[in-house]
This record gives sequence, C-alpha cells and structure tokens, in this order.
Amino acid sequence: MPIGKYIGCRVEIVYLNSIGRLTRKVVHVLEVTSKSVYAFDNGKQAYRTLRLQRILAVLPA
Repeated sequence: MPIGKYIGCRVEIVYLNSIGRLTRKVVHVLEVTSKSVYAFDNGKQAYRTLRLQRILAVLPA
C-alpha cells in the first residue's frame, strides 16, 4: 500500500483495530516505516502509531 506518498498530508484510512473491529480515521501522516505509520489522529486529537498491516484502505481527505 503506497501510504508513504501521503507523508505530510491528511488521509482517511480504514483500520482493523486490535479486537478486529473496522474503524475509519482521518489522520495526518507524519512518518512511515516498514511496519508502522506515525500520524496525528484528528478525531482523538492525539499522536498514534498504527500498524501498517492493519491499514486496509487509504484515501486523500
């Protein structure tokens, strides 16, 4: 998934959380590594580390 091209941008993601529930988040992507995405979650007003393997879809916000 080419989420790395969205560094510095706001995106909407579909994310599978740790208990298996699908969630939608609008985040500002700050950094992408081989296993995770570091982002600011606009809904929670907090910085988050999201596992790359749990991100199911990415759309520009």
